[in-house]
Amino acid sequence: MATQEDHLRQILSQSLSPDATTRRNAESALLASQSTPGHALAVLRVVSTTASGAGPSNNNADMPIRQSAAVHFKNMVKKGWAPNEDDEDDHNGKPFIIPDSDRKLIKDNLVSLMCTVPPQLQSQCSESIALIASTDFPSKWDNLLSDLIAKFGDGNWDVINGVLLTANSILKRFRYVQRSDALYADILYVLQRLQEPLTQLFTSIVSQLDNPALAGNVAELTARLSALRSVNRIFYSLNYQDLPEYFEDNMGVWMAGFAKLLEYKNAVLVDEDEEMQPGPIDNVQVSVVQNLNLYGNKDEEPFLPHLPQFTSLVWNLLMTVTPHSKHDALATISIRFLSSLIGKLMHRKLFEGEDTLREIFGRIVIPNLTIREIDEERFEDDPTEFILSDMESSDTESRRKCTQELLRAMCRQFEGPTTAICSEHVSQMLGQFAADKNQWKMKDVAIHLMLGIAIRAESAQFGVSQVNEGVNVMEFFSMHILTELQEADMTVRPMVKATSIKFVSIFRNQFTKEQFGALMPLLIAHLGSGDVVVHTYAAAAIEKILTAKVDGPNNTKVSKIGGGELKPFLNTLFTGLFSIVDNAELNENEYVMKCIMRALNVAKDDLMEVVQVVLEKLTEALARVAKNPKNPQYNHFLFESIAVLIRAVCTKDSAHTAAFEQFLFPPFQTVLQMEVVEFTPYVFQLLAQILEFRPEGAGLGEAYTSLFAPLLTPTLWERKGNIPALSRLLTAYLSKGPNDLVPHLLGILGVFQKLVSSKANELHAFDLLRGIAMYMPQEAFMPRMKDILQILMMKLQQSKTPKYVGLLTHFFALFVGKFGSQAYLDQLNQLQPGLGLMLLVQVWVPRLQAASPARLEAKTQMIGLTKLLCETPALLADTNGQQIWSQLLACAVKIVCSPESHLTSLSVQDNDDDAEIGYDATFSVLHFATRPARDPFPDVQDAGALLVQSVGKLCASRPGQITPLITQGLSPDPKLSAGFDGLCQKAGVQLS
Repeated sequence: MATQEDHLRQILSQSLSPDATTRRNAESALLASQSTPGHALAVLRVVSTTASGAGPSNNNADMPIRQSAAVHFKNMVKKGWAPNEDDEDDHNGKPFIIPDSDRKLIKDNLVSLMCTVPPQLQSQCSESIALIASTDFPSKWDNLLSDLIAKFGDGNWDVINGVLLTANSILKRFRYVQRSDALYADILYVLQRLQEPLTQLFTSIVSQLDNPALAGNVAELTARLSALRSVNRIFYSLNYQDLPEYFEDNMGVWMAGFAKLLEYKNAVLVDEDEEMQPGPIDNVQVSVVQNLNLYGNKDEEPFLPHLPQFTSLVWNLLMTVTPHSKHDALATISIRFLSSLIGKLMHRKLFEGEDTLREIFGRIVIPNLTIREIDEERFEDDPTEFILSDMESSDTESRRKCTQELLRAMCRQFEGPTTAICSEHVSQMLGQFAADKNQWKMKDVAIHLMLGIAIRAESAQFGVSQVNEGVNVMEFFSMHILTELQEADMTVRPMVKATSIKFVSIFRNQFTKEQFGALMPLLIAHLGSGDVVVHTYAAAAIEKILTAKVDGPNNTKVSKIGGGELKPFLNTLFTGLFSIVDNAELNENEYVMKCIMRALNVAKDDLMEVVQVVLEKLTEALARVAKNPKNPQYNHFLFESIAVLIRAVCTKDSAHTAAFEQFLFPPFQTVLQMEVVEFTPYVFQLLAQILEFRPEGAGLGEAYTSLFAPLLTPTLWERKGNIPALSRLLTAYLSKGPNDLVPHLLGILGVFQKLVSSKANELHAFDLLRGIAMYMPQEAFMPRMKDILQILMMKLQQSKTPKYVGLLTHFFALFVGKFGSQAYLDQLNQLQPGLGLMLLVQVWVPRLQAASPARLEAKTQMIGLTKLLCETPALLADTNGQQIWSQLLACAVKIVCSPESHLTSLSVQDNDDDAEIGYDATFSVLHFATRPARDPFPDVQDAGALLVQSVGKLCASRPGQITPLITQGLSPDPKLSAGFDGLCQKAGVQLS
């Protein structure tokens, strides 16, 4: 009789089928089963045993199914252990949760299971443990650490390495996070249980490395070194926030072990023929130097006596590393360790002396700046990898980058001698190059030396802001960089050309506008280089130059290169850039597309002559990448470029929207029909942008009208990435064709109800609701207000968060401002008598007392409050209402007086040059497609003046009744009283 596991094995086997239909059906069956009690445990039983039920085994025939089960279990844990309430991952569109009945059994058995399965399954189990631990450890999984520590004494090194890797994964969370009492409590919990067993394990394994019986046993030694690497990474996590007392007391033990590992050598563990992959000794030594670097940066006093020894040991390591890639990690962390010491005054004595500095140059700096064979190979065969490690703003560490950081650290402490020694080397190398042009590597090192010593302060976004006064950057540029860029033959010294372009990019702030005028044709010429790195660096340099700033009036920064300066180069620039984009043999180049985006934005006033050609090129590129989207950044800049064109052209004349619709609708419809999920949020944003630019009174037009009904399709709204863009698009529809949408109101409200039920999407729900209130004919949606308010009140009962209350009261203010206070009270009182006033007291007033709204919401609140104050006789009918009146007035005056409300600047002005524009995995906002939110009350120029004028009229209509209420509301806070008096004086209002 088939068991549950047999059935599960069959489904898992089908999930690996080459037949797509079989595979999809199996995946659906697994999704449907995952919430079933006992399913997760059944999956673990499949992981743990072979089909024959013979228990843990390395039966290779059964291994794919067991691996599939392990991956399925890990994915279940990822989604179902601590699901986000907005996750919609199961087949019913609701988040699934692993049942409580399964959880204890899983936690009780998972560590033991991990220790008994083969290594290829162990990693998946380890990840599952770490995922569960991220939410349950330590408070809900008290036995986890003790279960892992118990395995330290296991004789099986696969088991020991498994539990150490798992512990490392769990404890990584102690790094790179802000300090808090909760964090320190967790660290203390772990230290009390782990610090001593970890130290004992460390000393035991280190001592075993001397065992003659193991000297030639590669497998046994590799297992122990792997364990030591994990121990070192755990040590790093435990010491990351602060030096624990136990490790301070046992500093000598750990430092002795670290020193031994840095000196450890064993020829049987070194593969002389291997150039790429680091060996086990390399990996453990990297982990040791990472710990030394951690302590060195903390300046921990107990570590200082050990510094001279480790400085010497790390120096010796750097003398032995090869130029091969396998030693890159060891070289970079070792150089970084020395940089952290050299740059500090307290360690000056370790390095002072000209001989020491010269030795650093000769034995560390120059060897690690020199182009290696592997660098040349990457430059030609893997340019993406080369750019990633070499580009100015890249986060990837390389020997060159770390070495330049070392030079800057040397300059901080020894600027004079470092500059002098460096200048000698630069002159010598440039002399060698001048005598023999085949010595181009010498020139490349010379340029990198200059980059190392010339910069005192820089940022990746804005370039160099301060230079070493002992270095003449412009003279070096004129003599050695400019001549390289003027070489017309692009095949000559391409690596030096790339470095020269990088020099221009880095020192972009030091060039004058006139120098840029001379440089631009040279950089554009390099867009024609056949070397990917060269034309990429040229595009990146032009893009950064176009964002360079100079001081403007009133402490502002203005662009150094404007549209006028760029105009003479537009045709050649776009010709060069699109020749790269159009080249089917090249991968999508994000730097080139970003340069197109930036050039279009700078040239926005001069685009009419090129707009059609550029748009054709961009849509052709879109058609190509839609078939197989590979590079998210490239795709983002592609859509940003289209957005720039729309904004630049339609801002001048909104009639051009018709041409954009005609040109862009076909490719956009293709994207939507192909269901290119990466692109649909972009398409919806651009559709919204064009629609928002349509001339007032022009309606929706045929294309937009035909597109609307499919936008309400539920499947579109199930993709989280679509929701912000779709919400904006629906709001744009409401603003341009409200009458056309009346028949679709129920569908729109259905979308609103779905969105407001989710915390993640309630913001977009209210965008939609405000759009309905602002644009939809009153007679169409007012009959639905009772239903809308019931939905809002249910949500308020279930989730009265500050965010939701803020959104709700913003809507109430808009509603009152548009339709009057009586409509607000009448609609809410239909649900429950007195509900309108109750919400004022319990929700609206406390929200405004807690924090003032800002900008457009602040203005909307002011207008809503003004109408409540001056058009609601019910508030003045009794003592309770009068008290509410006084509180509302205090809230309104507080908004006017608060500098945070920004009532005089209703929208945030973004600087297009400084904006961090790029892809985001959650939702990528197209910066150039954004528009300021529309003011629902454009006729009100001064909301503060409207308040006091309206209150003044109310006082006149009710002599003697209102002024005591004003005093009652404002007297507790003298600032509010003074602020209100100032408003009255400014508006010329005298209260009676």
